[in-house]
Amino acid sequence: MNNLIKSPFLVLSLSFVILWVSARIGAAFRKQQLLEDDLRHDLDLVVGATLTLLGLIIGFTFSMAVNRYDQRKNYEEAEANAIGTEYVRVGLLPAADAVKVRALLRGYLDQRVLFYQTRDEHALQQINLATAQLQTDLWSAVQDLAAAQPTPVLALTLSGMNDVLNSQGYTQAAWWNRIPGAAWVLMAVIAICVNVMFGYGARRRKAGIIHMLVLPLVLSTAFFLIADIDSPRRGVIRVSPQNLLSLANSLHVQ
Repeated sequence: MNNLIKSPFLVLSLSFVILWVSARIGAAFRKQQLLEDDLRHDLDLVVGATLTLLGLIIGFTFSMAVNRYDQRKNYEEAEANAIGTEYVRVGLLPAADAVKVRALLRGYLDQRVLFYQTRDEHALQQINLATAQLQTDLWSAVQDLAAAQPTPVLALTLSGMNDVLNSQGYTQAAWWNRIPGAAWVLMAVIAICVNVMFGYGARRRKAGIIHMLVLPLVLSTAFFLIADIDSPRRGVIRVSPQNLLSLANSLHVQ
């Protein structure tokens, strides 16, 4: 299930096929003669109510996906601010130590940019390993100085480094925060039910072949959009590290 919702185009194609087949199954169960008016009226009410419920669930799920997307954008900005602030604070250190720590920060910043840009899982593992090593080196460099000379200036620098490391953790948590699989299952079940009822209530079998493509296409497109926004690495709509790139350009120019 997790691998499925991580691939928006797979969600689009698979959901369209399943929903269209569901509508065709509903049409196959329908008898040759037209439904009676009372039965059709009741069926229309049920289909309308089910579509309304499905629309509400899709709306809430879309809102969840957008909120998570905004959260990832905010944490990208927070990371850039934390790294930029710490880069300035490092200037308070002795010259030799400042050069060393700033070089580590530039390398760390490059890895954070790659984290946002890569789509390859193997490359992501290498980036995470390099990031973890740089975090250890950065913290050790500042910690040793603060332990040797516990001054307010070094305490400020140590606090800034702590913000840099914490911001990466917040970002990673936001990227792991996805729409629960139970929500996807609920939407899928209701969508299948409504398409079966929609196909069962089709007035004419021949006209329904094309007519029944509309609802599966609309619903599968909505599922694709939700999955795309909720997929930070494989989707079309992705968080661009604009703030990190801008900071990297300014630091390398300096």
